[in-house]
Amino acid sequence: MKTTLSAVLNVIWLLFGGLWLALGYFAAGILCCILIVTIPFGIASFRIGLYALWPFGRTIVDRGPNVGFFSTIGNVIWIIVAGIWIAIGHVITAIPMFISIIGIPLGIANLKLIPVSLVPLGKVIVPSDAVLPTYQRA
Repeated sequence: MKTTLSAVLNVIWLLFGGLWLALGYFAAGILCCILIVTIPFGIASFRIGLYALWPFGRTIVDRGPNVGFFSTIGNVIWIIVAGIWIAIGHVITAIPMFISIIGIPLGIANLKLIPVSLVPLGKVIVPSDAVLPTYQRA
């Protein structure tokens, strides 16, 4: 039942904005991979894009406390350059989704994208029913 509900919500999400959101993340990923220095951001954009394409049934967890110096510096740069604007965009697009009853889960899914779009390095996207301590190892 839970997977059926997730599948239905994912199809509705895909039709009402998820596809365009994912395509935006994929375009940003391609651009970041063309610029050699920003390849880690490109990989993160592809990961976020796949999550934005099919968010129900998956969640975001931290890789652990030891993500590394370069991930921390990369996240600070990401927040300044793109992260804050993407997070604001997710909040703004979530507001109209909350207006209808069927849009409430879609608005929540849009808000779930904020943590990974704000600081993408050091995060991993896992199935919701996965055992979390397995993914939080250093």
